[in-house]
Amino acid sequence: MIAFSVILFLADSQLNLFASSRVYLNSLVSPIQYIADAPQKLSRVISDNLLTREALKDRNQELEKENLFLKADRLLLTQLENENKQLRELLNSQRSFSNKRMIAEVMSLRSDPFTHQLLINKGASDGVYVGQPVINEEGVVGQISQVGSTTSRVLLIVDASHGIPVRVQRNDIAAVVHGSGAWNKLNIPFVQSNADLKEGDLLVTSGLGGRFPAGYPVATISHFNYQQGALYAQVTATPVALLDRSRYLLLLWNDHQFSESDLSLDLESEDVTAE
Repeated sequence: MIAFSVILFLADSQLNLFASSRVYLNSLVSPIQYIADAPQKLSRVISDNLLTREALKDRNQELEKENLFLKADRLLLTQLENENKQLRELLNSQRSFSNKRMIAEVMSLRSDPFTHQLLINKGASDGVYVGQPVINEEGVVGQISQVGSTTSRVLLIVDASHGIPVRVQRNDIAAVVHGSGAWNKLNIPFVQSNADLKEGDLLVTSGLGGRFPAGYPVATISHFNYQQGALYAQVTATPVALLDRSRYLLLLWNDHQFSESDLSLDLESEDVTAE
């Protein structure tokens, strides 16, 4: 039997006697091979689909974060187009700020009649510090008020204890915007009756005080009213950022860090009024 097999093998290899037979045999065996290979192929397809979905999910999160950086850069576009070198030096717009930025994710929102704060997932281990400016893709959100090892609290600009120097983008009038304790309202005190302010004017950070870099949108003036005999006009504004709907925030680095007791502005010492 072995000798017969060897003879057949040599005859086929030398004379190629069974070439046509192999074609028919391969045709008969092919369906069996496809059936046997089907479970492995199905498993591979399912695995590839799962990996693709996870990769797409991860990529979507990365694109969302990259989009936040791009939108934050775009906030300064109008500012950079309008201001000149002399004005930047006057306002000290970027002198005390580095280019370092970090994305933080909002963990929770704390809001009551006394405070408006967000909890984020970055802390002292990430280099976060008290007084650090916080923005989103729309504009200024607030500043860091408390720092833990891995989490921090953001004091929102609408908080009644928060104040920020601003200027009117249209005419560079300086003012100080204070939180009112309400989500959609900011107060602008000590504005004289003849100040050139209009409803719809955009207020941007002035850079004065060195905490916030100049040019980031803060709010738009929503109400300007002066009653005869009053010392100052009543002026309110609406924040440009949707403070209660942000998922990701952007932390800006300032070369000068502040103490926890230096979070709110003292109007008497700042003495910034719109004239």
